[in-house]
Order: sequence, then C-alpha cells, then structure tokens
Amino acid sequence: MIDKRVSSLTEAVADVKDGSTVLVSGFGGAGSPIDLLHALLDQGASGLTLVSNNAGNGHIGMAALIEAGRVAKILCSFPRSAQSQVFTEAYRAGEIKLEVVPQGTLAERIRCGGAGIPAFYTPTSGGTPLEEGKEIREFDGQRCVLEPAIKADIALVKAKAADRWGNLVYYKSARNFGPIMCTAAKCAIVQVREYVELGDLDPEHIVTPGIYVDRAVLVENPIDEEKMLKAGEHRKPK
Repeated sequence: MIDKRVSSLTEAVADVKDGSTVLVSGFGGAGSPIDLLHALLDQGASGLTLVSNNAGNGHIGMAALIEAGRVAKILCSFPRSAQSQVFTEAYRAGEIKLEVVPQGTLAERIRCGGAGIPAFYTPTSGGTPLEEGKEIREFDGQRCVLEPAIKADIALVKAKAADRWGNLVYYKSARNFGPIMCTAAKCAIVQVREYVELGDLDPEHIVTPGIYVDRAVLVENPIDEEKMLKAGEHRKPK
C-alpha cells in the first residue's frame, strides 16, 4: 500500500547526508518550511548547498542553518533582505559561498532540472557580471547566457494538504517554488497542515501529483516566521 506519510519531522529528515544539495521553497514567509528546516538543523547534516529565493531572515530557518555553520554554499536571488544579517556576516567572513541567480532564471533552472532539460539560453544577465564563465550565444540579436539546470538531493517544501499517496494542494501564494522543487529533487519532503483521504482532493485541483513526493509530515500548527522574527527569536541546534 502506498503511504508517503511519516510520523515526525525528525523521521522526515533523518537520512539527509552531509554535502547534500537542498531546495527550499518559500517567498519571504509564504511557503517557507521552517519546521523542516529546524528539524534539519537538529539532525546535524553539514556542508549543505541550499537553493532558495533568499538567504534566510533573522536567526531562524535557513539563517539558523547558516549560523550553525551547516551551509557551504547558497544559490539564491536575494541574498540580502531587511533581516538577513546572518548570511551577510558569514559571507563577509568567507564562511559561505554565494551564487546569485535572477529569480526567473532560478525558477527555470529548477523546472528544467525536473523536466530533464540539461540547460537553456536566456538573455537575462547577458552583459552583466553574472554571465562570467558561462557560454554566450546570440539569438535574434540578443546576447544570451547558457544556464544549467538545477537538480538536488532533497527538496524541503510546505504545502496545505496531502493524501497518503502524496498528492498536494497549496495555499494561494505559498505555492511559489514548491511544485517545481518537488520535481527536481531525488527526495521531496513536504510539511502539510492536514491530511485528507484518498479521493477528497479534486484531481483538477491537485498541483503536485504524488509521484513527485517522497515523504509528507503533518505539522498542524506550523511555525509563524513573521512572529519569530518580530520577537527576535534565535533557533539553535538542540
């Protein structure tokens, strides 16, 4: 019997290995799997490469992983935001590597990773420092940069609901990178607010089919990133 549900956050991330590439969903606080990130922090994997929209905020989530010295490199579109002091300090100290990727290019690189497309050309970043070291060609008079697909060992994603087969629906803008990240990882781990019975999800409304999901874990009351940031909380490894 197919059942993608696991009993705890600890079980969900138990086999994440040192040096793994980890896709992390979220756009600001929307769709950010903070509970899974904290479980990974406690699990202890290190030398990680994170791929996400930003580099974390405050001292929680991805920022907590960086602060604990667990992250070797990050690929993101917005390494500096209003509350990204942890990444900034680590980068200035030479403790973490950074690859800046324009947001649309980041999404397409992940999508291609899931679709089996090895690379694509885009005019975005053409003529800027971000093209350095990459193959350049001209199409229709535009300077285009060859961008490689992104594939990962793990995806950490937040969704609204799942059935036991791993079919997913999301809550509005919290959907963001989640669907493409599930397709581009060897192991997609998803925290959800509720489980539903098979057949309860309208097939027309399922965004991520269960074939792309490996584990689902129930987190009925997920961490509120904004509240933790406002309170100035620091998340340390347990």
